[in-house]
Amino acid sequence: MRRMLDRLAAKEQRRRPSDDDLLDRAMDLSNRYLDGRATPTSVRWVENQLHRWGSCTPDHGTIRLSARLRGMPAWVVDYVIMHELVHLLVPSHGPRFWALVERYPRAERARGFLEGFSMAASGSPEEC
Repeated sequence: MRRMLDRLAAKEQRRRPSDDDLLDRAMDLSNRYLDGRATPTSVRWVENQLHRWGSCTPDHGTIRLSARLRGMPAWVVDYVIMHELVHLLVPSHGPRFWALVERYPRAERARGFLEGFSMAASGSPEEC
């Protein structure tokens, strides 16, 4: 019974990571896909982002993720983190930006997931 409870707790932790867990994930994604060049100072959940999945402030190195992402698959949350990490390196959504985002293997699938989720929830897609 204890082992089962531990496994459930670990699964829940992956589904609803803390701010510290998010920063660790961001650093791992940066190391794997961006040669460690994107170094956020913080990554945290916020409740007030109702029209975006994430945002960042490159001058401060901060990344904020909409709390609406909690409970979504880890690869979707990782995509939003990756999107914001790339903004620490490239502020606009030009070709260089998208080339870096596409280094994340599930980028296209995650975008489709988020677009479908947004359309089902509100009838219009949202932005990162």
